[in-house]
Amino acid sequence: MFCGKEVRVFLKGKSKKAFLKLKQRKDKESQSIINSFERIKKILKENPQFGEPISKNLIPKEYKKQGIQNLYRVELSNYWRMIYTIEGNKIEVLLFVLNIFNHKDYNKFFGYK
Repeated sequence: MFCGKEVRVFLKGKSKKAFLKLKQRKDKESQSIINSFERIKKILKENPQFGEPISKNLIPKEYKKQGIQNLYRVELSNYWRMIYTIEGNKIEVLLFVLNIFNHKDYNKFFGYK
């Protein structure tokens, strides 16, 4: 519980597809990333702001068009990244995992070299 509110974590859009792809693979790297995600999910239920905030001016236009005003990054195992946003009201806090991707795709998505 976060400040007395229920915290729920949802996979959304690209993150759902990425997670399902990882679950279909049976290699050690995929299993490590899935385990890392599950561990982070538990942490986020206790502390939704656990991730590193991404500066508002770095939020991709794709997300701004969806009305996303805050974005957080969490490092997963094997140099993978997860990004999420926080929404909520007086009763609950909702975390939407927006993407799970490897370091190379993360850099490309945010325009890093």
